[in-house]
Amino acid sequence: MDRNSVNWAGPMPAVTTPFTDDGAIDEKAFAQNVERMIGEGATGIVAGGCTGEFWALSNAERKRLYEISAEVMKGKGTLIVGTGAVTVDETVDLTNAAEKAGVDGALILPPYFVKLSDDEIVAHFSDVNDRIGLPVVAYNIPGNAVNALLPHIVVRLAELDRVVAVKESSGDWNNYYATYLAVHEKLRVFCGPSSVFGVPAVDLGADGTVDCFPNMWPHGGLDLYFAPKNGDREKAAEVQALGRKLTDLCTSGGRTLYPATKAAMDMMGLAGGGRPRRPLRPLEGEPLKGLETGLKALGLI
Repeated sequence: MDRNSVNWAGPMPAVTTPFTDDGAIDEKAFAQNVERMIGEGATGIVAGGCTGEFWALSNAERKRLYEISAEVMKGKGTLIVGTGAVTVDETVDLTNAAEKAGVDGALILPPYFVKLSDDEIVAHFSDVNDRIGLPVVAYNIPGNAVNALLPHIVVRLAELDRVVAVKESSGDWNNYYATYLAVHEKLRVFCGPSSVFGVPAVDLGADGTVDCFPNMWPHGGLDLYFAPKNGDREKAAEVQALGRKLTDLCTSGGRTLYPATKAAMDMMGLAGGGRPRRPLRPLEGEPLKGLETGLKALGLI
């Protein structure tokens, strides 16, 4: 397998996982959110990733989320789900459950918390590779995973049969572009923080974008891909500048990204928001007021 084994491209939002008042996955709200973004032009979705709070779900819940996602997405676009875990056995179990559910690909980050050597990271992916059937998107998000998929490591992962793409979410343009240059002939390259530099990434060849902001930024989050792809320079500049401001708003003033995303969705009346899972807490007080003020200033509410 390589980049030519799949046809994945375009804006594929990383979707939230909403919860009911009793803490269960809100399957109806999840479906409504996905259907809205597909209706707005998303070419696929990534479910159960960092935005989807995978780390707060039990393995049974993660597997159910794969099933729900497959039911909602059937015939509507590409479905990639997060199956990464600390151990090889757990990653394999989740990935094979995702394949059984009918998803298109698995998003796998390196083991988290424990610091690994380069060889240990590659060995983890190699061991998983040998026991699964799904195509894999290698997921670089060192701010959450501790272990970084640096360009020279991604080059090695590109030699594994199941790895067909990389989602580069380091937030570091130099690392993103170095990764792109190193592997784009073998792997599809998706820009993670498209709200920060999605437009230049697409201009220079990114196959697509995977970002949380389409959850709370109707159309605009998708235009970070479509505007540069269509050669609309004015629109591209406009949405990239707004994406930068929105990123700063959601990560300052006592706010962190995932609770801020859900709070913004609630303010906009969009399905899929609500309370995050603990240890995250819903925004309240000044952080919540500041978010509302900022969204109004940006013309989003």
